Amino acid sequence: MNIPAFITSLSLAVLLCANSAFAADDARDLNWPQWRGPLANGVAPHGNPPVEWSETRNVQWKVALPGRGTASPIVWENQVFVLTAIPTGRKVEVKPDAIPPGPNAHMINPPSEFQRFTVMSLDRATGKVLWQQTAREKVPHEGYHRDHGYASGSPVTDGRYLVAYFGSNGLFCYDLAGHLLWQKDLGLQRTRYGYGEGTSPALHGHTLVILWDHEGDDFIVAMDVRDGKELWRQKRDEPTGWSTPLIIKHEGRWQVVASGTNKVRSYDLSTGELLWECAGQTLNAIPSPVAGQGLVFVTSGFHGNALYAFRPGGHGDIAGTPAVAWFRKKHTPYVPSPLLYGNLLYVLTWNNPVVSIFEATTGNPLVEAQRVEGMESVYGSPVGASDRVYLVGRDGGAVVLRNAGKLEVLARNHLDDGFDASPAIVGNQMFLRGRQYLYCLSEKR
Repeated sequence: MNIPAFITSLSLAVLLCANSAFAADDARDLNWPQWRGPLANGVAPHGNPPVEWSETRNVQWKVALPGRGTASPIVWENQVFVLTAIPTGRKVEVKPDAIPPGPNAHMINPPSEFQRFTVMSLDRATGKVLWQQTAREKVPHEGYHRDHGYASGSPVTDGRYLVAYFGSNGLFCYDLAGHLLWQKDLGLQRTRYGYGEGTSPALHGHTLVILWDHEGDDFIVAMDVRDGKELWRQKRDEPTGWSTPLIIKHEGRWQVVASGTNKVRSYDLSTGELLWECAGQTLNAIPSPVAGQGLVFVTSGFHGNALYAFRPGGHGDIAGTPAVAWFRKKHTPYVPSPLLYGNLLYVLTWNNPVVSIFEATTGNPLVEAQRVEGMESVYGSPVGASDRVYLVGRDGGAVVLRNAGKLEVLARNHLDDGFDASPAIVGNQMFLRGRQYLYCLSEKR
């Protein structure tokens, strides 16, 4: 459940990029190519979307989306990409014994309808559908959480390849004109309580990384995005997780940081070698790591609380070593991922609009668990741009804060849809994927 105003000052943008452990080139910076944006930390370095909006103000366009999905949109140049699963109405007889029951199988509500797993490209200026491709049409093997769906992982692109990941229902690579280049099946997941799948792929250069944690044999795998050829695979020992891996560079070496209930682990991007690991997270690892200021921040918040800041140069088990820069054990999020904006780390409490702000380098709390009025609950992750922080709620409410070491509300807004996906920001536009509509917000200038 991967469930996400912008910096106009060139000097501040350069500072952010220099401090980020995720190296992004100029083209990436000007787009929103993946879950959590060009720097993988929730910040759009050249964005400046509206501060205020409503159904009648600063809505550039609004289009109804077919089917259901909580995958956040991504943007590359003039195209907005969205994944969705569309019920076809074609039913089949449910055969519960078709697949051997997994752990907690009694909680699974087996689906009985064919779903059309769909990739959509929309025109960024108008919302018009440029192309729409059915990746696969099938009956999924298990159900999902009532707030979830069959299209929860966000796509990723480098401007040449577009990767759409539907978990057990397939991995598909297209060009940006919608032509299928290759596809791959990685197997079938059995998720805890049949809650469904929701991790997104990560991409750096030609290396595509998929995390596969469920109630069965787990692994992390790297593939060549050009042809789908497997480069390496490492076994993992984790219960179901929904976190997206983070690719960072440290001291000239690219590595993949993957959160999990049992341990946070980092792997060499080129070989898959396990570099370092640390226990301490909670059940149901959902939030994705972020990196910057020379640190990696990992958090979780189900049946406990955990927020860790790691120095990524460690080796082996780094628990109790100086590689753990600091940690906190309260007021952490269940679903929303953190936002790292310069030296300020924003985290929510549970799925509530309750904000904590930390100095990233020291862990010093500047704001602790303060409620922000204007929304009821939050699944989408906060995003930042133009020294502003955007929180969008499940009830359609949204709050804009000043990026500062205190809570300063700039605006409270509301739309008629509900939002479980995270926002995407490019230029003066913000894209919000609701339960019914995709919104493009932009202030007329």
